[in-house]
Amino acid sequence: MKGKSKETIKVGIVGSKFAADFHAYSFKRNPKVEIRAVAAIDNLEAISKKWSIPKTYADYNEMLEKEDLDLVSVCVPNFLHHDVALACARSGKHVFCEKPLATTVEDAKEVVDVCKKAGVKLFYGEDWVFSPALRKMIEFIKEGSIGRMLYVKAKECHNGTHSPFAKNKQSCGGGCLIHLAIHPIGWALHLLGNDGKNKVVEVIGKCNGGLKDNYVHKDNGGEDFAVGIMKFANGEHAFVEGNYITVGGMDDKVEVYGSEGNIKADLTFGSFLTLYSRPGASYVIEKTDNTKGWTKPAVDEFLNLGYVDELAYAVDCVMNNEEPMYGISGQLGLACIEIISAMYKSNETGKAIRGNWG
Repeated sequence: MKGKSKETIKVGIVGSKFAADFHAYSFKRNPKVEIRAVAAIDNLEAISKKWSIPKTYADYNEMLEKEDLDLVSVCVPNFLHHDVALACARSGKHVFCEKPLATTVEDAKEVVDVCKKAGVKLFYGEDWVFSPALRKMIEFIKEGSIGRMLYVKAKECHNGTHSPFAKNKQSCGGGCLIHLAIHPIGWALHLLGNDGKNKVVEVIGKCNGGLKDNYVHKDNGGEDFAVGIMKFANGEHAFVEGNYITVGGMDDKVEVYGSEGNIKADLTFGSFLTLYSRPGASYVIEKTDNTKGWTKPAVDEFLNLGYVDELAYAVDCVMNNEEPMYGISGQLGLACIEIISAMYKSNETGKAIRGNWG
């Protein structure tokens, strides 16, 4: 039920590295938000100074107990998402959890169930849902520009993670399938899932085996290459890819094919800017290791990838006491983990896995 709107939202952040940084950046762009505190085991001084966050805590449980917060961003390594989200819910705080919702299906279900029982809103961080380019793509699709949707092809790829937690199969929950391909999986569910009614009924997965079986990253416990196919109940198919073998910067692309046309988006190399530099630039795009020569520098990268607007949407939901839409909900986050788990099973067995996910 809707209640009286809040004037400002008091936010806390758990974590202090990459995800916490773009959450703080996005919140600072929102005049409705006051970042009250950040909790982490390291890098506290740096992040609090950078974003003028007044309170710091070495223990997130202490922050949850002492601070009057409306919304908490969960920006810690994957294996901690479950525990932090549960602690937030049990303390009565609304939860914004970065991907993945958890590293196992069982833990993801528990996060959804506990948040529901606690009466707190659970937001799942699929930023692609709020990418301006992909939102415009959906506008064209809805007006019938490409006819009936038939097939979606989407990928997120780059040259490898620097996080020791992402390199560890146990703390990550896998490899590039759960860490990168989860974005195209979530967005395909958002596009084709009809708010969870058009279920994924069959998946096929194929990936490297980790460590010595990997193409490049022999020290990664999880795979460095993965692809998957999703079949929806209404007949559409989605082909998704995630890998750590793509050099030259993060490569995020989406293609949708319909009965009367097709539409394509380049999220990371589709910049309006083109730069040629002999010495190289300080930064052009995430995960590139060389900025010399011709490049396509990102313009407002966090906005174009959807981070700014997804967090603004969550803030508005909390302010107006509204439930999140499917594309940013715990339901979608759970479906992603169920599908990824089935893809891993398909890779192990060499067989298509049937189910009812969404």
